[in-house]
Amino acid sequence: QVRLVESGGGLVQAGGSLRLSCAASGTSLKLETTGWYRQAPGKQRELVAAITSGGTTNYADSVKDRFTISRDNAKNTVYLQMNSLKPEDTAAYYCNSRNIFTSREYWGQGTQVTVSS
Repeated sequence: QVRLVESGGGLVQAGGSLRLSCAASGTSLKLETTGWYRQAPGKQRELVAAITSGGTTNYADSVKDRFTISRDNAKNTVYLQMNSLKPEDTAAYYCNSRNIFTSREYWGQGTQVTVSS
């Protein structure tokens, strides 16, 4: 059974930093494309950043040069380092993985990020 567990959310002032973690069990993230999504109240869920099994990364324009996605294969964990946070980054952040062979997708339960102005 695949399980993704997010952690690291919280309340931070504008300009601050947070690091989110997505720890996986039941699968190897080396065999997954893993993404961080976010959903603010009243808005659609959007892709923030993703990392492929090969390590290629991509980012939403709104977070480029501020957020960094990375993966620690030994810990089977994907991280999202968020710097220079803005109030508009406030949202629930979700980890998603999609297996490169089966295309099965999994979601974590989400972690809340709140940025105060």
